[in-house]
Amino acid sequence: MIPNIFLQPLRSVSDNTGIFKTITYNFSPSKHLQRLWLYFRHPPLEEEHNLFRASLRFGCGCGLNKMGETEGRVLGRVTVYSVLGCPHCVQAKTSLGGLGLPVCDVDMGKHPELRGRVKELTGRSTVPQIFFNSVHVGGNDDMQKLPPEELERLVRLVREEPVSLDALPLPKENQSDGSDTAGEADGEFKCERDALADVVEDLKRSDVIGCQWRRLSMCRNSFTGAQLVGWLQKERGMEMTKACETGQVLLDRKYMVGVAGAGKGEGFGVSDRLYRLMEHDPHSALNAGQTAACSPLQAAELSAILRDMILKLFSEYLSSDGKCVDYKAMSLSPVFERYCELAVQLQRVELLSLTREEKLAFFINTYNALVIHGNLRMGAPTNMWQRYKFFNYVSYLIGGEVFTLQDIENGVLRGNRKGVAQLLRPFSKTDPRLQVALPDAEPLIHFALNCGAKGCPPIKTYTPQDIDSQLRTAAESFLENDDGCVVDSEKGEVCLSQIFKWYKADFGGTDEKLLNWILEHMGESPKRSSLQRVLSSGKIKVSYLPYDWSTNSSH
Repeated sequence: MIPNIFLQPLRSVSDNTGIFKTITYNFSPSKHLQRLWLYFRHPPLEEEHNLFRASLRFGCGCGLNKMGETEGRVLGRVTVYSVLGCPHCVQAKTSLGGLGLPVCDVDMGKHPELRGRVKELTGRSTVPQIFFNSVHVGGNDDMQKLPPEELERLVRLVREEPVSLDALPLPKENQSDGSDTAGEADGEFKCERDALADVVEDLKRSDVIGCQWRRLSMCRNSFTGAQLVGWLQKERGMEMTKACETGQVLLDRKYMVGVAGAGKGEGFGVSDRLYRLMEHDPHSALNAGQTAACSPLQAAELSAILRDMILKLFSEYLSSDGKCVDYKAMSLSPVFERYCELAVQLQRVELLSLTREEKLAFFINTYNALVIHGNLRMGAPTNMWQRYKFFNYVSYLIGGEVFTLQDIENGVLRGNRKGVAQLLRPFSKTDPRLQVALPDAEPLIHFALNCGAKGCPPIKTYTPQDIDSQLRTAAESFLENDDGCVVDSEKGEVCLSQIFKWYKADFGGTDEKLLNWILEHMGESPKRSSLQRVLSSGKIKVSYLPYDWSTNSSH
């Protein structure tokens, strides 16, 4: 169990030697950390002094959060390399915050230029990575398992010895703290109103939209092409040719769609073919029901803004131990309201012109944001049936088409392959969404859509410019964790995450190809060497670890 650490104020004082005899910490239950005795030299302090009262802000460079606050002379510091929205980073920083030491929090999401150097120093791709001065402790799990006497030694080290200015990589002084991909991620997105939005608003107020009968079916909130052209001529003063062109533009820009069974998917025509405004098209997408009135953003740019915005919201409502999220309070936040307004703009993004790299970044970011949005609107699924419904019904309206979580993962990112427990491919041969699907499955997406239980990839928002190296880093981070891969060279056994079982076809389809794929994507480490020895022996047993489906909702 990972402890929360709370400090009890002291009323004892130092003796004449300036050495505190006993400092007692109150811990939540932990096998390793119940009572910590620290003996360290410190200048005599006033009586009635609370040793760990926050007062001294430790400045450690642009782009860092000044977490550790303490009183008295502390010569060194703790440095934490973390990323926004990482529960394991939150757990580590909460524990460190209780030690009364200055803590520099370096956000690797904002400063990707530091990833290479940090990996050189640690041999790891995961976050958090924790240093007491220049002593590398490891991740959160490693820190929580430190014996009390070792933690005592490290605390004394930070208090008594300075850290060299160039010992660890830090952001440059002149580097902007807001250099992430989404400058408007705080909800300051500026909407440039599209010229056709006013036409749509006037159309909504007209008597053109109504109920239309087709055979025995009634189509609500619909209108014919002829009715639209007539209205544009009468109310907007357009000539016939201009009115027809405007109808086609409204269709192309996803302001309206053809009604299913009445020529949907065809071009605009002056006829009795039926159309609806996009916001009137009946479906359960979480961003439907409003008109996207802003000029369309680039798809990758919009998804990055959405992902960053909801990550910051997620982090704000993450508990101090990193284990629970208060989704109920999060859903009432004004920031979430702004997020929902921005998500509406996904309705009209252009998908067909996206490159492979843009598709990967766009749909990974959108998927991860949609999962959180789905939890907020529908609640976190708690059993198999609820999970089935969640992944098959939680959806966004994107570029005029509805995409569920299942559609994004298996239809787009896996090249239209059957998902777990699916009998059919997500997209049929006539489905317009098939044009967006990648030509082949991309196995690396599984590590961007899923996070390891003991450490997260140091990337939360993906960019088209660097997508392949970002995905490889995510895979390497996942495989570092024992929740992703465990190698027992003595038994010749490799235990893998269930992800490799569910999507085995993406990794080659056989145990041999799967293990070779894993070896190729592992970073240099003792685990990789063990796997090489097991593969060389020729006698390998592959088994799969239990998958933790528990939710992180605090309700």
